[in-house]
Formats: sequence, structure tokens, C-alpha cells
Amino acid sequence: MKKTKANDNRTAVHIVNKELLQPYNPVTINLIGAGGTGGQVLTALARMNQALVALNHPGLFVRLFDDDTVSRANLARQLFTTAELGLPKSVALINRINRFFGTNWKAITEKYDKTYSGNKESAWATITIGCVDTVQAREDIAHILKTLNKRMSNSRSQPLYYMDFGNSRETGQVILSTIGKIKQPDSKQYLTAETLPMVTDEFGELLKASETTDNTPSCSLAEALTKQDLFINSALANVGASLLWQLFREGILFNRGFFLNLKDFRTQPLKVA
Repeated sequence: MKKTKANDNRTAVHIVNKELLQPYNPVTINLIGAGGTGGQVLTALARMNQALVALNHPGLFVRLFDDDTVSRANLARQLFTTAELGLPKSVALINRINRFFGTNWKAITEKYDKTYSGNKESAWATITIGCVDTVQAREDIAHILKTLNKRMSNSRSQPLYYMDFGNSRETGQVILSTIGKIKQPDSKQYLTAETLPMVTDEFGELLKASETTDNTPSCSLAEALTKQDLFINSALANVGASLLWQLFREGILFNRGFFLNLKDFRTQPLKVA
């Protein structure tokens, strides 16, 4: 009897698009959000780029999107100093990374939303990473990526993956999605998954239910710390970056994300299905 997915007992995996493993040029990444998580993820990407280059990979080219400026409430919980007060967040972080690591990454001081995307070349990237804090921002990113995927189908430059970071005060999650289908090789050992669901499609209602009604900015660091734990962003960034590193180095994923509870020090992987 021919196996169907329902009775197939092989382990489900996702085989990473080969263009990421041995590319001719640096892999483009759009990082959306330069706040508590985005700043930590940017630093992790810079370290990853340095490691990839040492392993004869072309490395990464990152664009950081954020239209906000540095305020006193951002100090300590986000990676800014008093000397950067009033500066655009994306500019402050990218300048520091470029000086420290010798990269030539780009800051974009605009929101990554439907009004920005249009036909701008910088709207697309091989990998998009979202570090945003509202459901609407996630839905905008998902809409842009799905539109770009249709417009650029069969192009070597079309967007492939979207990684979403999200958190509340002491919990959070990182979920990797494909933008459309990624062709998978035949495998007798594994059940390969060509699609990893978009976070807004799979957990849309849950995201809306968990979104707080108070979205007003914090006016001080003390107030900001009542809304988010001091280390939730860095904890998420490090484990999420580890998933991305696995994508580049191993080329096969058994997990497509995780849920983190920092209060209880628990991490629950989200399996490829």
C-alpha cells in the first residue's frame, strides 16, 4: 500500500534552499525593527556573518528598518547609549555594527509597511526577520512578502524565508516560515515539507488575542521594565539566531521555531510537520 502523509512514520524535515548554502553573493536579509529584540538580533547576525565568511561562505548583507528614534526609556533594555539619544535607531545600530565588524550594511529610517514596499528593490530580501510588536505590523510584513513572492516567482532573487520574533513580558516565540513553496528533494529517510506556515496564518487569532490594548510608549526605563523583562529580548535573539545558524550550516531543519518561558527557564521546540 502506498504511504500517505497520515500513515507515514518518517521524521518530518525541511531541506533548506540550496541557494543559501553555497551562494555566489552575500545572502540579503531585511531586519524589521531596531528595538529590544532587533538590536540583539542585529549583533547576532554580525557575528554570524563573520563566522560564515571564515568558512568560505559569502556571508550576509543586512538592511535594518526602523522609523523610531532613541529615547531615554530605551536605555539599558535596548542597545543604546546616552550619546545616541534622538538619533534614528536603525542609524545608531548600523553605524556601530559597520565600525566594529567592518561591514557595509544599510540603515533605512522608514517603516516596512505597505506604503514603503511599492517597487523598491530594498523591500525584498532572501530572508526577512520581523522584530515587531503589533499584529498589524506582522500582517503588513506577511502581505508584502506574499505579494513579492507572486511577483518574483521563478526569479533567483525571490524572497524565501520569514522569521518572526515576538514576546510578552517573560515569554516569547520565534517561528520560521517559507514564503511560498520551497522545492524539496526526494528522500527515503525523511518526510520533506516544502511549506512552513506563515505565523500570521497559523497563529493569527492567537496573536490578536494576546495583543495588549495598551500600546502607548513607555516614558521611562522603569516603566518599560514592567512591560518586558530585562533579558527576554536577548534570550530570544540568541536561540533564534541559533536556529538561523543551523539553517546555514546544516541545510536541514527538524524544528522551525520554539516557544520560550524565561520565568520557568523552559524552551519548547516547534517541530516541522
